[in-house]
Amino acid sequence: MFEKLIPKLRVKTVFDIDLEGLYASGYRGIITDLDNTLVGAKEPLATPLLVEWFEKVKQCGFKLIIVSNNNLNRVSAFAAPLNIQFIHQARKPSNLPFHKALRMLGFTAQETIVVGDQLLTDVYGGNRMGLHTVLVDPISIADEGFGTRFNRQVERYVHRRWRKVGLWMEEDKTK
Repeated sequence: MFEKLIPKLRVKTVFDIDLEGLYASGYRGIITDLDNTLVGAKEPLATPLLVEWFEKVKQCGFKLIIVSNNNLNRVSAFAAPLNIQFIHQARKPSNLPFHKALRMLGFTAQETIVVGDQLLTDVYGGNRMGLHTVLVDPISIADEGFGTRFNRQVERYVHRRWRKVGLWMEEDKTK
């Protein structure tokens, strides 16, 4: 079980993902979470920097889809102005939204990465499907709902276990 929670790659933000390197490795699709992955949970729209990142994603040759457990109003208000496909109320880590996203993208699991901020939804769901999982640090945990706060407690337990066996290194927060 714990192995399925280990991301293939861990970065601070989506801006730290080596898009060119992943494309050169054969990846063509990106499934990304929305809240606390792309923007804070209460941020309704993309920042100018994020809009630039979406453009870079396209320029590199990737197709992107947002898969979120949030509701239609939240996800469509964010994605529609950017002309980005999305799946709302996904119920991650269920396989169904990942299968649907792969069909919508037109790629296989081996050609697709999943980017998210949670081990129990994004990483676990992606790993179960054979996707290349990328874990980002959450943008803001202040406005998270009950379910996500519970997941964060489980994540802290998992991190402690991994630190004991050398699988999880905390980053130096003074940099």
